[in-house]
Amino acid sequence: MRKFFSINYSSAAFNFSMLLVRLTFGLCLLLKHGLPKLMSFATLQYQFYNFMGIGSRFSLILVLFAEIFCSMFIILGLFTRMMVIPLIIMFLVIIFGHDKGKPLMDSELALVYLTAMITLLFCGPGRVSVDGMINR
Repeated sequence: MRKFFSINYSSAAFNFSMLLVRLTFGLCLLLKHGLPKLMSFATLQYQFYNFMGIGSRFSLILVLFAEIFCSMFIILGLFTRMMVIPLIIMFLVIIFGHDKGKPLMDSELALVYLTAMITLLFCGPGRVSVDGMINR
């Protein structure tokens, strides 16, 4: 019972938790959000959110880069801290650009993803990752 109320944690628990965060959020980004956008690129390129006037097509390409390329690196745990930066920017654009004027709770999913990416930015990928293997 004492362990449930303790604030101490083991290195193994931390590393396993970071693995779970990376796999869960990386796979969800890749499979649930990135690949469907890639498959319907031809139709989405004309109706996608135009960020800062750079064009719908280029905005979609940037989002695909973040959701597919960066999430694959996050799943592997390779250059993790660098790869979460485009995703953090993307989620901030979703929350404060695309969903601007809507209640904050309408951006709940983006907030959850943003929180997970900020966690990975601060904590790193853990030892069960390519970064962890390189640094050994």
